Amino acid sequence: MIFTFKKRIYGFECDIYGHLNNANYLQLLEAARSEASIDMNLPISKLKERNIQLFVYRFEIDYLKAVDIDEIATVKSYFFEINRIKGKWQQEVYNQKGEICLRAVLTAVFASDGKAARLPMDVFEQYKLYLECLN
Repeated sequence: MIFTFKKRIYGFECDIYGHLNNANYLQLLEAARSEASIDMNLPISKLKERNIQLFVYRFEIDYLKAVDIDEIATVKSYFFEINRIKGKWQQEVYNQKGEICLRAVLTAVFASDGKAARLPMDVFEQYKLYLECLN
């Protein structure tokens, strides 16, 4: 399933050129994944209650085009790979014209008590319901 998140870009998030600052893309992507997790009924607070943690292992980002001040950015996020040890998200940021501006792949490892751990089977099965199959 592809999750969509929209957010206006404000001046304080931009660089001196009026473009979304590179570091602020990470916050935008994090907000989009957090909203997707809520939509999946697996918010961080619920996982935390079960002592399930998600740690970012790798982030690969391709900056393709600027997102400008006052634009409404659209982030599309989806899981495309998951097992009980790690999962991969693809995220794409689009400007108001529908042009792709950024493509990112996040790899997260699952943990418990700060150490890598397998996801409980029920949580793994719930995540699998939202897996997006790529061609």
